[in-house]
Amino acid sequence: MKDDLPNQTGAQPPEEFTNLKTKTPSQAAGGIPSVLSAMQHALGEMGVARSLVTLNRMNQKGGFDCMSCAWPDPDGERSHLAEYCENGAKAVADEAMTKKISPEFFAEHSIADLAAHSDFWLNKQGRLTHPMVRRKGATHYEPIAWDEAVALVAQGLNALDSPNEAVFYTSGRTSNEAAFLYQLFVRMFGTNNLPDCSNMCHESSGTALSETIGIGKGTVTLEDFEKAQAIIVIGQNPGTNHPRMLIALQKAKRNGAKIITINPLPEAGLMRFKHPQELSGIVGQGTALTDLFLQVRINGDVALLKGIMKGLVERDAIANEFINANTEGFGEFIEALCSVSWDEITTNSGVDQSSIQQAVDILCKSTATITCWAMGLTQHKNAVATIQELVNLALLQGNIAKPGAGLCPVRGHSNVQGDRTVGIWEKPKPAFLDALNREFHFAPPREHGFDTVAAIKAMHEGRAKVFFAMGGNFLSATPDTEFTAAALRRCKLTAHVATKLNRSHLITGEQALILPCLGRTEIDVQASGPQFVSTENSMGVVQSSQGVNPPASEHLLSEPMIVARLAEATLRYGTSSSSELVQWSTLIANYDNIRAAIERTIPGFENYNARVRQPGGFYLPNGPREGRFPTSIGKAHFTVHPIPPHELSDGELVMMTIRSHDQFNTTIYGLNDRYRGIFNERRVVLMNPLDMAELGFKAGDVVNLLGEYNGEQRIAHKFIIVAYDIPRRCCATYFPEANVLVPIDSVAEKSNTPVSKYVVIRLRKDTEDAGC
Repeated sequence: MKDDLPNQTGAQPPEEFTNLKTKTPSQAAGGIPSVLSAMQHALGEMGVARSLVTLNRMNQKGGFDCMSCAWPDPDGERSHLAEYCENGAKAVADEAMTKKISPEFFAEHSIADLAAHSDFWLNKQGRLTHPMVRRKGATHYEPIAWDEAVALVAQGLNALDSPNEAVFYTSGRTSNEAAFLYQLFVRMFGTNNLPDCSNMCHESSGTALSETIGIGKGTVTLEDFEKAQAIIVIGQNPGTNHPRMLIALQKAKRNGAKIITINPLPEAGLMRFKHPQELSGIVGQGTALTDLFLQVRINGDVALLKGIMKGLVERDAIANEFINANTEGFGEFIEALCSVSWDEITTNSGVDQSSIQQAVDILCKSTATITCWAMGLTQHKNAVATIQELVNLALLQGNIAKPGAGLCPVRGHSNVQGDRTVGIWEKPKPAFLDALNREFHFAPPREHGFDTVAAIKAMHEGRAKVFFAMGGNFLSATPDTEFTAAALRRCKLTAHVATKLNRSHLITGEQALILPCLGRTEIDVQASGPQFVSTENSMGVVQSSQGVNPPASEHLLSEPMIVARLAEATLRYGTSSSSELVQWSTLIANYDNIRAAIERTIPGFENYNARVRQPGGFYLPNGPREGRFPTSIGKAHFTVHPIPPHELSDGELVMMTIRSHDQFNTTIYGLNDRYRGIFNERRVVLMNPLDMAELGFKAGDVVNLLGEYNGEQRIAHKFIIVAYDIPRRCCATYFPEANVLVPIDSVAEKSNTPVSKYVVIRLRKDTEDAGC
């Protein structure tokens, strides 16, 4: 049995829980509590003067782009002095904190000692200041010079029997410039093993959209929200994960749009929004957002969407002219849709027919509808199919390629979309590799590489022996925690580029490196002077980002500099003499040189250096947004998918993992989930009160969560039951604490994304496992 205790992959839970407090969940997001929370965190981490300077330059021209979510800034000049949200302020304060980790800290604390602490504690220790190494057999990290650290990585890579024995991971906060250099170095080394965080979140969106509309991105702009007549928000919690999206929804509501929310949990941020920069958001009731809330069961979305589309077809509220001119596959789609009964729809969605017809009423009256989604849809076995049903719905009413309408996957990391655009992908397209060949005069590898799940398995089986991470917290972000930890431990070398200490640094290969880099808030000076980088947001806008604070340490290097030094050290001894044709020092001396290379390599970046300096940056081309579908036949595709079955035995529940409000991805800012009324604790499981009674539990019981998949059992210890408004036979827990229950082999069809939103579990009182 795999569990979360023995190997220090997560802090052992306390013997007793005494701090948990619960309150009635909030009925609105924003307002004074949001302002106070942001300021308290900023002042506590940065102090008064640093907070004022840093926050005032966030998301502003000449300043830096928020390293939190990828929600876009307004086009052109910024409309607010404070163009950030509560969680964005927390993310900035977390990076720009004044507390630092010195080599003396690592001398005082062994790796085992550090691993016994919580993720929250690790993050609170401060900014990394020196390169650190764990040598073979050592119990502590010790300082290492940059030249030696780079040489150690180069030696480890060049000692491999094949370049495919190395894995190069990328976090979604990495800039376009760093990511482009990184993929160039990796491909010159000889592999496409470039897994990234997108493999675990919106890979399903990219796959679904590429197959149906010809591009793996959304089709809307921020301005479209002001013109929409209806907006569907499904499988998403913007109040916590994308708070600035609430401003766009508020504007849409004030312009008359109707909002349909589809989610297992009634999240506060979708019910009402108190804009913290408006008087009504401080002393008033704010703006009611959701007109219709459909509380779907976990993974009941396909059935629900089929019900909505069936209702539209029955009322003949479809765009026949658009369908005939721009799509194929409609005949097969409509035949399959008509064969689905209302009984199948309501049983599998958990939503009654009357409520579904209310959604149909709203959409029948709308001639411009936007559909937004996030990881509530992307992390299911049938995730690609679910998202393609969203495409079917958009095509059915012609809601693509017109103002106020379109598809909007909302990305959860600031440059995860940009990293993919500039080449971070294990399955590169031939045209991109051909362009690299022309520009840099080498033959890139054509064999597809490892995605995240495949990389973990390869390390576990000994087929990959060096793991290099450009940012992120790989262990805590990935599924099946114990399996992943064992995989990392089997490596010869693990190396992490990072700003803060995290759990991945403590689960190491035979040798390990921590390589500290500049944060996005910090001034980056290279040979030609101060530099800026660029990122791409959820709507395909590329904008500049320039740090404003002095670096936390003189020993920090920028990510592009780290890549360039690795490339020079590694490729110098490689077999390809063409690697010498890349002047890495010239590229990083002035990042304009990197952007010029991107411009010559990737379509859409014409006049990159001039346009990225314009207020608001520039949009990348988007065929479907412009009425063109770059598929093999030049049309969008309707697709047909079955309703996924829900088969649970007595006593089983479906668990989904979620974020708390004091969290961004794997970074834990605090122990509260204010909007859900949960305070001082993260090891909780949200349950329907009727399920609690039926299974013999009550609120406050401490239970162990047990999962079984393909005959293998997993256990997560000591979770507190919290009664919550969630559909029957469903429950929710926070990640990364519950990641130990997500099987490595449970993945989405086609995208291979871990299925973190549908894990079948049982509950057992902790006292029953005493002594086990």
